Amino acid sequence: MTSSDAPTDSAPQGGKQRTPRRGRGVLTVLGICAAVLALLFAGGRLSLLPGLDSLFGEETRDRSGPAVLKSIQDMSAYEAASGNFQVVVDLEKDARFLPDAVRGTRTLFVGAGTVGASVDLGKVTESEVVVNEDRTTAEIRLPRAVLGKPALDPDRSYTVSKQRGILDRLGDFFSDNPSSEQAVNQLAVRHIGEAAKESGLTARAEKNTADMLKGLLGSLGFERVTVRYGDDQG
Repeated sequence: MTSSDAPTDSAPQGGKQRTPRRGRGVLTVLGICAAVLALLFAGGRLSLLPGLDSLFGEETRDRSGPAVLKSIQDMSAYEAASGNFQVVVDLEKDARFLPDAVRGTRTLFVGAGTVGASVDLGKVTESEVVVNEDRTTAEIRLPRAVLGKPALDPDRSYTVSKQRGILDRLGDFFSDNPSSEQAVNQLAVRHIGEAAKESGLTARAEKNTADMLKGLLGSLGFERVTVRYGDDQG
């Protein structure tokens, strides 16, 4: 037999033709999908790698509507003093008969805000301002200073930590729970308001208002100006 007579293809054993194994292809596709998902979930950390920050970086868009003016109020109160306050709110909510690891939350929040104290000059009537004929002395009776509502500063207020049970985590995963943030904000406002009452802020406002009026009337030629508050007979 010559070389040209040799068979070029050898017949498969057993007379069966081999078919490509499809299992390896499926595993390859699954591996690629897993890699893509891993990159998507780790996109926030990929910003540490050069060149990938622009690919997976976050983009913030402000889609808020325009601010709408609801009302205008004429102010006659003179805000004579303002206090800055800070409070640490430790709010814990437990469930009966369930451990904290299963159901319960604990939030540690630092709230910072301001409280103003003012004297309402618009309530002063003509009978409460007594001026002598020579316009050298004046006696003014003013209402007591009052505290305004505490105003939280979002730039200085923040959540330190928030611990949640398994059921609470699942609930937050499926739906937002803004009431939890509102609860710590309300507690911070209440504690700041209580601290303002004990701070002597109203007394400082009354003193500053009296000094302002004495300086103003003194520049107009009054030699003696007396300022009293409420029922004070001083």
